[in-house]
This record gives sequence, structure tokens and C-alpha cells, in this order.
Amino acid sequence: MVKLQRGFDLPTEVRRPGSVPVLGSFGVTGWHGVARAAGPGVTIGRSGASAGVATYSEVPYWPLNTTLWVTDFNGNDPRFVFYLLKTIGFGGYNSGSAQPSLNRNLLRTIPVVIPPIEEQRAIASVLGALDDKIERNRRMNETLEALARAIFTSWFVDFDPVRVKAEGRLPVGMDAETAALFPDSFEDSPLGPIPSGWQVWPIGDAVSVVGGSTPRTSEPAFWDGDIPFATPKDLSGVDAPVLLETSRKVTLEGAQQVSSGVLERGTVLLSSRAPIGYLAIAETRVVVNQGFIAMQCAGPLPSIYVLHWARLNMPRVVAAANGTTFLEVSKRNYRPIPVLVPDAAVLRVFIATAGPLHERIVSNLRETSVLLTTRDALLPKLVSGQLRIALDA
Repeated sequence: MVKLQRGFDLPTEVRRPGSVPVLGSFGVTGWHGVARAAGPGVTIGRSGASAGVATYSEVPYWPLNTTLWVTDFNGNDPRFVFYLLKTIGFGGYNSGSAQPSLNRNLLRTIPVVIPPIEEQRAIASVLGALDDKIERNRRMNETLEALARAIFTSWFVDFDPVRVKAEGRLPVGMDAETAALFPDSFEDSPLGPIPSGWQVWPIGDAVSVVGGSTPRTSEPAFWDGDIPFATPKDLSGVDAPVLLETSRKVTLEGAQQVSSGVLERGTVLLSSRAPIGYLAIAETRVVVNQGFIAMQCAGPLPSIYVLHWARLNMPRVVAAANGTTFLEVSKRNYRPIPVLVPDAAVLRVFIATAGPLHERIVSNLRETSVLLTTRDALLPKLVSGQLRIALDA
């Protein structure tokens, strides 16, 4: 159907600044100033856990030597080829010994059914529209998250409104009513100079810090219920700091085995070991395992503030970790970490400003979840011909 060739070596130290995507075994791994293949193009992972993982690029790209890339589509639609490759089980075509490895000569023997080019384009158009919307949501969420982070940094790290007012000027882009909420001077604190009237508390006094545990896995009555059960792995692949669902669920009886019980929506989750630093706001009630510090934000600090504070203070959090087998941040070591507690009126304005950004991120993620489910259901049916697209006469 297509011709494949092994990709090209490109050490990180020789890459030049540019906008050319570098495609590795699992997808884009970086950027370069020179392309080695024209777009649109397709690569597949060549070995290991990535063997058979397909990636599509609309633009010129650089295929790494960890991939096989399509040098000739033989008249087939490139995006259709990408979707077709995603449906092939490459496990039976392993030419490696210690780890899975794909041999391009062996791949030539895989039987596939190829529809006419018009139908290929129609299939690619339907599936591509779903993927394009998923990508637009991802990029929008990156922008929304960056905007919320910029506001937090300006107000609560750099203290821009306070510094400007201290110079006798009004903050640019801020209405007078909001500007009036910020002081115009600083005072000393354990964190250094902070806006006058603001306070520094231990984080354990500003939020309720709890941990979790795992109900006995050998007890069926504890599992496969309707209460999400989170582990750090559930946060490892999220595109935004939001937890919508988990891979496992527990029953109410199972949740009762965990001392912290069921945590409410809005709890900020911080992975405390293996690794330290995954962050998310739970957008569902959740039970957590022993790999988390969970922060319930019923006190002076809202969850969105705590999320951004934790991200920017991660070096301080990691410095509080200890352990011999692996580093872990205990609740005892975490609770004393100092956190800035701004004036309540300023925090209300921050919630009113950053809250809608977070809500839009959550909405986009929920839509993306539906789109992914739809795409994954349609993909094998369309490519196999089980489901046909009516073409215009």
C-alpha cells in the first residue's frame, strides 16, 4: 500500500531553532529548523512500547530514526493511511527478540483493504474533523491556562498592581474599582516584602490537608462502584490540571476504608511521590490513594489560587521531601510550608477573573472526552468498511 523507510538521527544538541516538528516514536518530541520529509506525512514507532504507534503531520517534518516514515503513499490519501495504520495490530509482526521491533519488509506482508480514493478522503475528512476539534480544544486550554497563570503571577508573585500604585500610578488595564482593592505599600514577612495587610500562613492552616490509602484489592465489595478512585497515574496524561475521571472506582464501602473518605469536587490534588508534582483540581467527588496530598479549600484560599500557588512553589514542595527508597512529601512536612494569603476582596476578584477561564477549560475537556469516544468508535468501523459514508453523486 505504501513505502516505508527508517527515519534519521537528530541529536538534541544539533537541533536548530525552528517550527519543523520532530516526530519520534510516540509523536512530536521537539522542533527543528530543517525538514527531512514533506507534509502531509505519516510515521509509525519502530520498536519497544511505541512499536506501531502512528503519527500524522500536516506540515513538513523530521522523522527520527526511532520511526518508520512513509516515503510514498502510492496514490492513497495520507490521512486515511494514518487512520488505517492505527487499526492494525502490529504485535504479530514483531521481528525483535528482547523487545518488540518492526521490520519494514515484514510489514509489506500485512493484508489490508483499501477503498477508492474518494471514500478514503471522505473517511479522513470525518475522522480528521474530530481530531482537528480535539486539537483546537487542547490549544485553547493551553492559552486559557497561560492567561490564568499570568494573572496569578502578576497579582500574587510580582505584585504588579501594588508596585504601580506605590509609584503613584494606576495599574494599566485594571479598572479603578479593582485597583482600589490593592494596597500601595509593602511590609516585611517570612516570605520577604508582601503587600501591606496581606498575611503569611502555613498552608496547613489555609487549607485542610489530607491523604489517602488503597482499599484492600482482594475484597470485591470495595471495588467497581461509582465513586472515582484516583492514583497519581490518573494525572500523568492529563492535558490540563483537571481531573474528570479515573481508571478505577470504589464502592461506598470501599471509600469508608480510606480515612479521608470521599473528597468533594474542588479538592486540589498534588501527587506526593513517584513522582512528586502532578497537580489537578478534582471536578468530581473522589477518593485518593496514598500517593496524594489532597487540599480541601473551604478556608480563605480558593482552589484555583491553591492550584497556581502549588505549581509556582513546586521547588519548595520538593525540598520538603525525604525518603530512602524514593522521595515523598509527607503531610507533616507539607503543612508548615508558608503561603501568601491576600486580602479577601482581592481573592474574590481573582476568582471572578480566573474562574471563568477554568470553567471553560473544564468544558473543553468534557467536550474532548466525547469527541475522543466518538472518534474511537467510528475509526475501526469506517476504515474496515463496516460503516460506509454516502458520497455525493
